Amino acid sequence: MAEKFDNLEEHLEKFIENIRQLGIIVSDFQPSSQAGLNQKLNSMITGLQDVDKCRQQLHDINVPLEVFEYIDQGRNPQLYTKECLERALAKNEQVKGKIDTLKLKKEISMETNWSVESGVGIELCSST
Repeated sequence: MAEKFDNLEEHLEKFIENIRQLGIIVSDFQPSSQAGLNQKLNSMITGLQDVDKCRQQLHDINVPLEVFEYIDQGRNPQLYTKECLERALAKNEQVKGKIDTLKLKKEISMETNWSVESGVGIELCSST
C-alpha cells in the first residue's frame, strides 16, 4: 500500500517541478523559447496523465473533507489526525465517566433493595 503512495508522491513532485520550470519560462518568455515552452507543456500533460494513473490505484482511499479544509487554511493535515485523536480520547473519558456512574448507581440500587428486603430499609428521600 505504501508503494502506491510513494509512486503518487514521486509523480506529484515531478509534476510540481515541471510547473515551476514552466512558470520560469513563461515569466521570461521570448519567441526563441517557444520550443522549450511546448516541451514543458507536453511534460505537464504527461505528468497529469501519470497522476491520473495513480488515482486509479488509490480509488478505495477516502479522505475526510475536513483534511482538505485544514490544507486550504494553510494548516498541517497531520494536525487533523492529532485533533481527532484528542477528541476521541475526551469523548472516551466522558463515556467512561457515564459508565462508572451507572455502575455505581446500579450498585447503590442493589444495596438499597437488599436492605429494604431484609427489613433494614434506608430512606433516601424524605417526604416530609
